Amino acid sequence: MERARLILRPREETRIRAGHPWVYDNEIAGSEGDPAPGAEVEILDSRRRSLGSAFFNPKSKIRARIYSRIPRAADEDFFAEAIGRSLEWRKRFFDPERMSLRLVFGEADGLPGLIVDSFVGRSEDSPAAADRGRWLSAQFLSLGMDARKGAILKALERVFPADGVAERSDAPVRALEGLESSVGVLSGSVPRSVLIEENALTFGVDMLGGQKTGWFLDQRSNRAAAAKFAKGRSVIDAFCNAGGFGLACAAAGAASVLAVDSSADAIASLTANAARNGLSPLVEAREANAFDLLHALERDRRKFGLVILDPPAFAKNRASVDGAKRGYKELNLRALKLLESGGVLVTCSCSHWFGSELFAGMLEEAAEDSGRRIRIIEERTQDLDHPIVSGYGESRYLKCTIAEAM
Repeated sequence: MERARLILRPREETRIRAGHPWVYDNEIAGSEGDPAPGAEVEILDSRRRSLGSAFFNPKSKIRARIYSRIPRAADEDFFAEAIGRSLEWRKRFFDPERMSLRLVFGEADGLPGLIVDSFVGRSEDSPAAADRGRWLSAQFLSLGMDARKGAILKALERVFPADGVAERSDAPVRALEGLESSVGVLSGSVPRSVLIEENALTFGVDMLGGQKTGWFLDQRSNRAAAAKFAKGRSVIDAFCNAGGFGLACAAAGAASVLAVDSSADAIASLTANAARNGLSPLVEAREANAFDLLHALERDRRKFGLVILDPPAFAKNRASVDGAKRGYKELNLRALKLLESGGVLVTCSCSHWFGSELFAGMLEEAAEDSGRRIRIIEERTQDLDHPIVSGYGESRYLKCTIAEAM
């Protein structure tokens, strides 16, 4: 059956030819055929030259998401090949048989709207070393991917078989695609909690109830980098979540770690993870608003040798960038005032909209307003299982700056 075609307005193809996979509603001049929601369509430029195959969604501002630059059916074979390429990239830098990682990173891996994380470890219900397994956590964030769950699951079984696959399609972005949330077990069996290893520590991952897919794998190497500055220092880990940064610092020889999060569930996870690793005596867990607590600690004239800031994304879209800058600046200003001379700040932003230049400029302003200067040690980004690709700026989202207070 012949596909419908979407024809772009003149000069709208430049961004797409450079590698971007999204076609917005206002970029389309017209269509040929009547594609159903989720159908495969061909994208043509204004001179009717093909730009690739895409998934169509009439309910989304992103009207089409390109999954192939040549005419290609999005069937089981297509998904197996694409997931296979994703796996080969990870094998260049990691051992997917032994460690947890992101197997598929959506558009950056040519699979728009599909996220698959692999968790290797032990079921907390059967923690014997012999019971190690692999469980996948998948998010179907676009209509095109959601409509092809069956083919994707079969492809995963061919390329990277697992003991079970959990679905975590509960991200707010699904509403923009006209989709409802969906959480559950798609295949096999999924334990209540999986015990994974990261940076030689054990963490529990709630695959059906934790944030996003259950664990923030993108900060793995940044947690290790931060821990290098922890020995002998008092540490505050703000927005600590389940303790990836703070516990890495405690294990690296921190004198103490104050771990702060406004979520009671996050504090409970942190506390359990501290106990699993024998680090409870070094860690004080506190359920609190990080902004308020940093301000209170400043009033009390507390000083720390290492301050870690890993907040959620303050900028969710272009319109929220100015407000996000104010939030990031206040947060980093408070952190800098808490640092002792020679202390280290590890500060992060996971918002694509708040780019690297904005982040660096905000940090300069925060340093100036704090009355001190900083010396940049390192500027980092997400780990390599979250690849950054040219032409798709959204793939470069995580900033992690390590700086010394002078």
